[in-house]
Amino acid sequence: MNVSGSNHEQESWYRDAFIKNLTVVLLGIVINYLNGSMVHTFHREEVLRANPRYVLFIHLVVNDMIQLFIAVSLFICTYVFLTINVSVCCLLMTAAVFTTQNTPLNLATMAVECYVAVCLPLRYATVCTLRRAHLAIGLMWATSALTVLPDLIILLATEPLSFFLSRVYCDRDRVFRSIYSVAKRDATNIVLLVIVWLTLLYTYFNILFAAKSASKDAKKARNTVLLHGFQVLLCMMVYVQPIMLKGFMQHFPEHFNMLRFLSFILTQILPRVVNPILYGLRDKTFRGYLKKYILGKSRPCGRMKSFS
Repeated sequence: MNVSGSNHEQESWYRDAFIKNLTVVLLGIVINYLNGSMVHTFHREEVLRANPRYVLFIHLVVNDMIQLFIAVSLFICTYVFLTINVSVCCLLMTAAVFTTQNTPLNLATMAVECYVAVCLPLRYATVCTLRRAHLAIGLMWATSALTVLPDLIILLATEPLSFFLSRVYCDRDRVFRSIYSVAKRDATNIVLLVIVWLTLLYTYFNILFAAKSASKDAKKARNTVLLHGFQVLLCMMVYVQPIMLKGFMQHFPEHFNMLRFLSFILTQILPRVVNPILYGLRDKTFRGYLKKYILGKSRPCGRMKSFS
């Protein structure tokens, strides 16, 4: 009876693991296919490549594609291998931290672009240029590097060589486990998120006042910045995920695996869904070009001015 019960539990675990992995992989493929289609559309249309707004947007899309690929890969590894080499995990975690930090910074930059377009329209052409868009992207990566490179330095300075040759369940806290790294991470997250939220609030309220003038573009820009705030909220859920999981383990141990899976979907998959909807499908200009390549429809003629 014990053997039969054990076999039944094992079969149930394999079935559950297969369903979860299949769900995550399918969602990852669908989202990255849509994102890849938008990247393809962007590179095929010169009018999109010449617009700083869409340059920033495509950077966000590519950033999300990288982050989603890493998240799905790590999710599968936890079931197939359970543990992986520390050096490999370190590389994956470094890329994951880069892309995680880039997202709110990118959203704040896009909010500033909306603010300039609505509140300073006469200066838009001189303030929002392709060169400055590329410079802003470079600053995002430099800022993200400053948040993760100290972790690597601390790791190399405090851990023996044997640690890098060992295997570990790939998680940031299990790789960058020094108390200095944890303290630095918390302080960095707080500073960056405060800057991002202040930027979003400043741009939103200025656009809100401009929207009172009944400007259609101002009202659209206001809604776009509001959606950026929602995206940042979704991104912030990554920071509270460890606390959530700890609470689930204490209060719902019998449902922990399912709750952990749902938290993964909520913090890693759902935020990646918002961007294709916000710009790729909701933005009239980009949607017209996207239909041209996905559905084979001719793009509609219209001005290159859309705030979603």
